[in-house]
Amino acid sequence: MPNQAKTAVKQTAGAAGTPLADTPGTGKIVGAASHGWRVLAVLSALMGFASISTDLYLPAMPTMGRDLGADTGGIELTISGFLIGFSLGQLLWGPVGDRYGRRLPVAIGLVLFVIGSAGCAMADSASAMIGWRIVQAVGACAGVVLSRAMVRDLYEGSRAAQMLSTLMTVMAIAPLLGPVVGGQILALAGWRAIFWTLVGVGLLTLAALFTLPETLPVERRNLQPLGRAIIGYGTLLRNRRLLGYAGAGGFLYGGIYAYIAGTPFAYITYHQVPAGLYGLLFAIGIVGIMIANIVNSRLVSRFGGDRLLIRGTAATALAGVVLAVAAWTDWGGLWGLVVPLFLFISATGFIVANSIAGALTDFPERAGTASALVGAIHYGSGIFGSALVGTFADGTPWPMGWVIALAGIGSFVCARSLASSRKV
Repeated sequence: MPNQAKTAVKQTAGAAGTPLADTPGTGKIVGAASHGWRVLAVLSALMGFASISTDLYLPAMPTMGRDLGADTGGIELTISGFLIGFSLGQLLWGPVGDRYGRRLPVAIGLVLFVIGSAGCAMADSASAMIGWRIVQAVGACAGVVLSRAMVRDLYEGSRAAQMLSTLMTVMAIAPLLGPVVGGQILALAGWRAIFWTLVGVGLLTLAALFTLPETLPVERRNLQPLGRAIIGYGTLLRNRRLLGYAGAGGFLYGGIYAYIAGTPFAYITYHQVPAGLYGLLFAIGIVGIMIANIVNSRLVSRFGGDRLLIRGTAATALAGVVLAVAAWTDWGGLWGLVVPLFLFISATGFIVANSIAGALTDFPERAGTASALVGAIHYGSGIFGSALVGTFADGTPWPMGWVIALAGIGSFVCARSLASSRKV
């Protein structure tokens, strides 16, 4: 390749944020995107921290309640506490990642995650557990928000959506195995061992992080003061398209965390499902997410993310309404809940990646900040979803059913009215 052509390729690829170098003797340009499975594995692990931090202890929630002297609503608030830290923490880590790069903030976040997990393992009351879950969440969200920004550093448009779908397919292994593994740890060593396991996961991920290259070079960093960058969220909030994408995902997350908070009691307590079998029922939905993400990654370049987003949110609305009817009437018993929940959760594969990629498209120079805002809206909505289920808990699946139905309808309305402003 002539020198001028090579320089042009470097400048073009560098604009996408990829650290570049020539492969000796080949004239080929390589960068972070060419590290293959290693980058995929570490980014998937970072994106999976939100799931594994909660899914691993879901089968233990009734046992934790008894040991800590808390009722159903009190233990469900450990999920809401996590979401508070997770949503607010992202608003800090996004601008920090845009200013200082991606790896250092993620490393600091992982240290906080380890400290918070150890605190959870030693908690002696529900209130202490909620406090340590907030610390755990503030640390965990650094990896989630900045791993999305790292994808945006490396890819654009439909390719970014495709890569996010691939990452989410891989990271779905964590929630797929989480409740199953958590149930086994609970049976063998008790619920506190679950949080010590998370300490180990955090330390291993911290070690793996330093095998990744930095995806945001110094010349592309946003050097404005952090205070001004945080105030800049106001500018993003005035962007109608970003709010449309974030709203579609936000309502979905409200439903997902209603599902996470409600199913342990709907399945284990109300329908008398053994804790080990609960993990398998939970895994069915994760398999659905994986399949939908694979399909989405193959269709997005052909049909566009907006069209798939609208179809996915329509499916969540329909599934939510069916679920609410089944939860109210007890129609179908256990399977009357499992089937519509499977459809609702599976549609995630068509919503999350497309909504995130769409929201970040117009802000390549502020990918960390935009990713943080979208994540805060997503998980902030999750706070309301899980809190509503806990607040209105009545010993039946009905509170979970109506919250998920409203979430599905809201997601569809946002996608249809806002995210579809671009021709689909």
